[in-house]
Amino acid sequence: MSALADEFQPFDVSEPFAFYERARSEATVFYSPELDYWVVPRYEDVLAILRDPATFSSENAQSPFRPQPPAVERILGSGLSAKSGLLGRNPPDHTRLRSFVNRVFTPRRVAVLEPQIREIAVRMIESMAPRGRGDWVADLAYDLPALVIFLLLGIPDCDVPNVKTWAQSRVQLNFGNLPEADQVAHAENVVAYWRYCEALVEERFTRPRDDLPSDLVRGYQRGDKSITKDEIAALVFGQLTAGHETTTGLLATGFLQLLRNREQWEALCRDPGLIPNAVEELLRFCTPVLAAKRKVRNATTVGDANLPAGANVLLLLGSANHDEAVFPGGDALDVCRPSVGRHLAFGHGIHFCLGAPLARLEAEVVLQELTARLPHARLVEPQDVPFSRNTTFRSPLQLLVEWDS
Repeated sequence: MSALADEFQPFDVSEPFAFYERARSEATVFYSPELDYWVVPRYEDVLAILRDPATFSSENAQSPFRPQPPAVERILGSGLSAKSGLLGRNPPDHTRLRSFVNRVFTPRRVAVLEPQIREIAVRMIESMAPRGRGDWVADLAYDLPALVIFLLLGIPDCDVPNVKTWAQSRVQLNFGNLPEADQVAHAENVVAYWRYCEALVEERFTRPRDDLPSDLVRGYQRGDKSITKDEIAALVFGQLTAGHETTTGLLATGFLQLLRNREQWEALCRDPGLIPNAVEELLRFCTPVLAAKRKVRNATTVGDANLPAGANVLLLLGSANHDEAVFPGGDALDVCRPSVGRHLAFGHGIHFCLGAPLARLEAEVVLQELTARLPHARLVEPQDVPFSRNTTFRSPLQLLVEWDS
């Protein structure tokens, strides 16, 4: 276990899977002094913890790994009144808020977006197609999910650059490992982000629209005071990050792995009917959210380790999704893999990802259009694919691709 802890590089998510395989074979759990977290790599243990929120609280899900510098605390304390939207809450608060959101975040709200998602995807692909070469992160995966969540939340497209920058600041503050000066800049961005969400919700009280924040406001105005104005803003604050950062990771890493595994890409080009299962396999294989945090409420046992109350636990979702005990040949990409829906990319239990249907829809539409329009796409070689440094969100920062124009 000490050897695993020494070799664990929690902030390097570029290629963690060889380490994950070793961790699964050697330990049910190991302690990371660098993070002060107990790390859980195996599917069976990760699933059991996700199923037991009474023992394993999500209260630390969005907490930084280390105490924030006083300057950062001052900035956040003076300008950020948001609590977690959903992920960092436990029952009964979580049950109350999830019930409220479920009334308005309906399958209909997602399904009606398909023509608009397709229009955005086609427009972006046709814009880059004549060039014969592009960066599929900058040209497609980075903006598309933000434009889609903007449709749902009623936000103008011109705000994409700010929202993406602010969302990255949330990721770096909660899951990164940065010097104080960088943390201060990110804290200022997060406060600006929160104020933006507050203003958006306040506007919906006077000028409601056909969007998710307006639906939440209408429920409140009809007399349902089971939610406060700050909580509505916090839900928007949470969805505005989770709704695009994770899907950007799924698309960008999915493109990379499909083009690295050429026969898998060509299978989708020949038979688009494979795409829904391919999306599930990419969620498993690429797992855009690699890890989840939990805190032990009552002393318990995980595998062969006794964990005291108050211990922090890091669930390696990316490792669990490669576990050979559940997914034979789990370190290989197979778009025809059976029973792939058992993956934990969206979590499990009460905190199962609210936006899972939307992420699946976006990925299916984008792959349908890409494989039909650019079937001869290939990676530019050689290239080193860079990844952001953090513990949780895995997404290439750049992916150079070329094709016959």
